[in-house]
Amino acid sequence: MGLDFPVGSDPASVRRRIEAMEHLLERSFRIPGVNAPVGLDSIVGLVPVVGDLITAAMGAYIVWEAKNLGMGKWHLMRMAGNVGFDTLIGAIPVVGDAADFFFRSNTRNLRIVRKHLDKHHPAQRTIDQ
Repeated sequence: MGLDFPVGSDPASVRRRIEAMEHLLERSFRIPGVNAPVGLDSIVGLVPVVGDLITAAMGAYIVWEAKNLGMGKWHLMRMAGNVGFDTLIGAIPVVGDAADFFFRSNTRNLRIVRKHLDKHHPAQRTIDQ
């Protein structure tokens, strides 16, 4: 998957931007030897405080894009809660860095957005890989 950010406010463009951001944050690199996917969320999160704030802002971008899609407040609160929980857990030294491998807030948020788009914009539905 390329990391292109298409311009436009149509659901297909928004979906591709959110998918690209999720990929960048959660699965853009592989750990040699174990072939486990990691992203900027895990790598930048190693920098105390600043790293967690940067990745929280990037995760908040996904929530902002979801708001622009007209998603309901409940879904937006869930998504913001995922980002907030990830940020709080990530702030704990060592434990938080390990937790980034198991609690992927951006992947959870992408799943919420996909469900919304599949329901409200079925023509934009894609087959998940």
